[in-house]
Amino acid sequence: MTEKGEIDEGFYSRQLYVLGHEAMHRMGTVNVLIAGMRGLGVEIAKNVILSGVKSVTVQDECQAVWTDLSSQFFLKESHLGQNRATCSLQQLSALNPHVRVLAHPGPLDEDLILQFQVLNFSGQDKLSKKLRLNLFNNALKKEVKTLWFICSQLFCDFGEEFEVLDQDGEMPASAMIQSVSKANPGVVFCTDDRKHGFSDGSKVFFSQVQGMTELNSISPVEIKVRDSYSFSIGDTSAFSTYERGGVVTEVKQPCMLTFKPLSEALLDYQLLKMNDYGKISRHKTLHLAFQALHGFVKKEQRLPRPRSQSDADALLAIVGELNTVTQLEQLDEAAVRSLSYTAQGDLAPINAFIGGLAAQEVIKACSRKFTPLQQWLYFDALECLPEDEDHLAECTRYDGQIAVFGSAFQEKLEMQKYFLVGAGAIGCELLKNFALIGLSAGEEGHITVTDMDFIEKSNLNRQFLFRSQDIGKPKSDVAAKAVREMNPRMKITAHQNRLDADSEGVYDYNFFKGLNGVAAALDNVEARVYLDGRCIQHQKPLLEGGTLGCQGHTLAVVPHLTESYGPGTSSSNEAIPLCTLKNFPHRIEHTLQWARDQFEGLFKQTPENVNLFLRDEGFVERTLGLGDAEALETLAGVWSSLKDMGSGGQRPTSWEDCVSWARCKWETLYNNDIRQLLHCFPPEEVTSAGLPFWSGSKRCPHPLTFDPNNNTHMGYVEAAANLYGLIYRIEGTRDWAAIRNILENVQVPSFTPKSSVKIHLTDEEMDEEKEKERDDAGELFELADILSMRMYPTNFEKDDDSNFHMDYIVAASNLRAENYDIPAADRHQSKRIAGRIIPAIATTTAAVAGLMCLELYKLVQGHQKISSYRTTYMYLAIPHIVLSQPCRPQHFEVAGKKYTLWDDFLVEGRRGGQQEMTLRDLFQYIKNKYSLTICGLYYGRAMLYMGQEERLNLSVSDVVKMVTKKDIPPHKKMLELISSFTEDEDCESVPPIRYVLL
Repeated sequence: MTEKGEIDEGFYSRQLYVLGHEAMHRMGTVNVLIAGMRGLGVEIAKNVILSGVKSVTVQDECQAVWTDLSSQFFLKESHLGQNRATCSLQQLSALNPHVRVLAHPGPLDEDLILQFQVLNFSGQDKLSKKLRLNLFNNALKKEVKTLWFICSQLFCDFGEEFEVLDQDGEMPASAMIQSVSKANPGVVFCTDDRKHGFSDGSKVFFSQVQGMTELNSISPVEIKVRDSYSFSIGDTSAFSTYERGGVVTEVKQPCMLTFKPLSEALLDYQLLKMNDYGKISRHKTLHLAFQALHGFVKKEQRLPRPRSQSDADALLAIVGELNTVTQLEQLDEAAVRSLSYTAQGDLAPINAFIGGLAAQEVIKACSRKFTPLQQWLYFDALECLPEDEDHLAECTRYDGQIAVFGSAFQEKLEMQKYFLVGAGAIGCELLKNFALIGLSAGEEGHITVTDMDFIEKSNLNRQFLFRSQDIGKPKSDVAAKAVREMNPRMKITAHQNRLDADSEGVYDYNFFKGLNGVAAALDNVEARVYLDGRCIQHQKPLLEGGTLGCQGHTLAVVPHLTESYGPGTSSSNEAIPLCTLKNFPHRIEHTLQWARDQFEGLFKQTPENVNLFLRDEGFVERTLGLGDAEALETLAGVWSSLKDMGSGGQRPTSWEDCVSWARCKWETLYNNDIRQLLHCFPPEEVTSAGLPFWSGSKRCPHPLTFDPNNNTHMGYVEAAANLYGLIYRIEGTRDWAAIRNILENVQVPSFTPKSSVKIHLTDEEMDEEKEKERDDAGELFELADILSMRMYPTNFEKDDDSNFHMDYIVAASNLRAENYDIPAADRHQSKRIAGRIIPAIATTTAAVAGLMCLELYKLVQGHQKISSYRTTYMYLAIPHIVLSQPCRPQHFEVAGKKYTLWDDFLVEGRRGGQQEMTLRDLFQYIKNKYSLTICGLYYGRAMLYMGQEERLNLSVSDVVKMVTKKDIPPHKKMLELISSFTEDEDCESVPPIRYVLL
């Protein structure tokens, strides 16, 4: 919050799409106390501060020690012996300028606690202290959290009554109405373009219903679902007859939750929230083991010693005593011993995961949004542990980690060579963890990080390595510098390359062969699929993770052990039929996509196409003469763009011309085009089957009349005129009075609907129209003399509120929505949809990165049991966390032998420095080694061999160059060839031949 109580939408941009304005305002009134500033405490504090509460006070009365450096990323070696809270204050304060951060280096007491609405407690406190503090928690809705190393515990108590205003944070479901019956109960049928998404007991309200207008005024009504496209409501028999239209929308219902105090919750195993269903017995045992650990510390005044058998026996005995009351049928004694052996450890990835979860619970307590944890969650990563015991080292920054894994494993970590793709939100969190655990911090270790993006203000809310002074700088450079300050021993190189085919000269065969593994911190499916393919090609493990608001996933891809990420398909942007966008929108998503298409067509594609035409004076003549299909497509695009621009071939020379163009464009889009559509299909139109044409998802539109006193109308003209002027370098203004003066003199051409115009009802008809535009493109000759000057394309940028881009999108979309009686969207919602913004919050990002690094531990140790690895899906809003064993790769057969995607036929093209293999040599090699006879060979889409005997004596690379008519790039050291075999010509999949040119 700013000093005026306003939300800084630039800073909180992506988080606002997770929490919303109302929840953020509630958070802005809450003061939070975070007790304990070891690794877990600082992780929680970081996430809570970034989220935007009113204030955060960090408390710790202890001094920094060597062990803290294993996970406390804001402590340095120079801080040893100083108070942890005080030393962390400066860095924590710099995270968010809108949150007041204070340090309290003294002990906890009742007077301190009563100053706060939410308490988060982390660390090695005694159980008796927790019970005492819990008395305050019940009254003040405090949340308590505890952690122990490779096993962890999370506990929440929000009081006897806690109201949740929004249980899952999802947008209210809505559906278009097809029809409503007059009956008791009345049945509502929704359009079949998508399922309604309601559930039994949901409450809904109606709007824009024609005919049965009584529905528009009734209070929210409870429904009973009949199927995915219909539901019943109350008695509608006395209502008017339904005619057309209408939207039904879910009403989110608050709920009241009850929490038990800690003393009672300790005895209630029904309050354990399971996350790994293969560990139910273990987590019930851990519930006792943590209580036993408190008892051990109270008696011995210390934690169990690393790998001490006697201490483990003592802890196990206490668990046994506790179980005489609880009487669990099965105790996981191995888990208790592991807890004892590692109790003095402190692991950054565990802190990142649990810290993300705990901070999310704090946000729930502050905002009353999302469903809190009720009430216990246990998590362990015991499968990370090494199989062999190891000696311990003393007094290093990795002491907390060495206490768990030993010093030999630490040396292994430091020698790793890793490639991190992406330095955004997940990338920053991964680099933080890499620095803390010492990945690649040895003489032989190295991390390469690449990200082509530059830091923007909206990044600062969740990419915590960046500060306001870094805006405009390369993400990878700033992130690399930040983690070198955390751990000066880090060996890291930053690049600004996009990972794709164009950068294969940098990330080539030798680069990948020198890696131990790859971590993906990417934000799109296409890049993930490409990187996954490179890892398969070079047989390298891949750590993959992603987030979408409170949702997150992690995946470890292990060569020859697990399936890969695979050829994913993005479901986030479902394609909208072109005919829907052009003529029959019925959702705000349709009008926003239409507005975005208008923006791209008018202000980007048209200038680009015209410039292409102007750069080559003979382009039109050659294209029409040669009939080249691709060139004709480009030419048709130029012609179509100019027609859509609607300038009549006249260049604007003044600001007045730009305003006049915008006003005429308004008239075309929101009046003339709608009148033409209604001329072709009047409101009373019926189909050949006698049914109303305008029904279901086809909403009957109405034309708009321009009103200079209407803000949306003027907003469109202002934005459109300024953007139009920009492509001709004509300066505009935001002065509406001046614009209105110009509008008074604008002559808008009259419009008469034409009977010859054809309205396209399907995408196929629209494709046919494009073919016709190719034939019309020759008319460009008439405009060649007029279009003699360069135009300046505009690239859409959603986060700059001064550039008119979102002004245009919001106005253009909402005007079209008004045409079709679709509820308008505010600027915030419009920006998310049109800008294709991925909602994000720091808590999920931290949790995902922590889990990815736990999988990294396993990869570095070389675990080869698939049961050791975990694939995770989490939805922290509910909360719902599922850890499961990854899938094995699928098998396919070639000539009776089984293979997986990890198998290949590796061939060294120049064995022992000899001359390169001929095609005949390659075929013979495959025959001798794999007993397979090649009858066909392909390189990408190029057919290298299908019986051409004359090619057999050519080298493989010469055949590739001959067929592709291209030289093999110098960096291309491995060719991937696909073959067909005489022994099994019909097989659908075959291992590739990976032909190495060295």
